[in-house]
Amino acid sequence: MPLVPFESLPADARLWVFGARAPLDEVDAPRMLAAVDSFLFSWTAHGTPLTCARDFRDEHFLAVAVDERASNASGCSIDGLFHILQEIEGGIGTAMLAGGTIFFRGPDGLVLSCSRAEFEHMAAMGEIDGATRVFDTTLTSVGDYRAKFEVPAAESWHGRLMKR
Repeated sequence: MPLVPFESLPADARLWVFGARAPLDEVDAPRMLAAVDSFLFSWTAHGTPLTCARDFRDEHFLAVAVDERASNASGCSIDGLFHILQEIEGGIGTAMLAGGTIFFRGPDGLVLSCSRAEFEHMAAMGEIDGATRVFDTTLTSVGDYRAKFEVPAAESWHGRLMKR
């Protein structure tokens, strides 16, 4: 079976992280995950099933990964993943594929999102700093996702957006 538990994937598995601008509630999260699982269960590249998994956390983040030791994800197969997420966006009422969004934890522990310009402005105003927890949606391997998906801004590329 190509769909496996996320925890079983090796550290070098290829990864895509998608962040929902608004949190997904108890209605939209299961709908989104059901559609993604249905796609992943039959995900293939050139007719070969892909060993893949997904993780969903903090009401915002969908991580999809492929163990490319058995078969590489092709451009067309990756396009299929993006297409299914594009279809889901309309049904859940929030963007999952919009680039340029920064995700971080607010003082209350909730995940917040903003543009890069807004993030830089918040840093300049002292509303966030190097200790602010940020989420790196640019990671490309499961090992990196496990180790450094949520880190202080000073330990991530986000720190470069903060004026020193």
